[in-house]
Amino acid sequence: MSAEQEAQARKDWELYRVLTHELIKFMDKQDIDEFLQIVDQRGVLVDRMKENPACEEYRATPECQTLIEEVVPLDRQIMYKAQSWLNKSRRQNAAVRSYDLTAPKFGAVGNIFNRKM
Repeated sequence: MSAEQEAQARKDWELYRVLTHELIKFMDKQDIDEFLQIVDQRGVLVDRMKENPACEEYRATPECQTLIEEVVPLDRQIMYKAQSWLNKSRRQNAAVRSYDLTAPKFGAVGNIFNRKM
């Protein structure tokens, strides 16, 4: 492992930590567009980390273990919040669909209702 690869591994793991904190921040703001952009950035970073063999070696160091201990609970929190947001979104969509009078099961009733108004 070269010194350059090792330095890149340190930078990548630190960037992963920063991006994880940013994900929490934008999720709390409910800025889903920015959240999804950061998810994409983090995915590209993970791919780059997989290509660098020094990242796996760096992962075994105490320094990286401390970083991982910080990131793992944040990842769990992101997953929990994302699941909550998804469930809330599904409930809202179901509520909107329940008022849709043009849906197939209300098609005839909806058309009569619309003509009489």
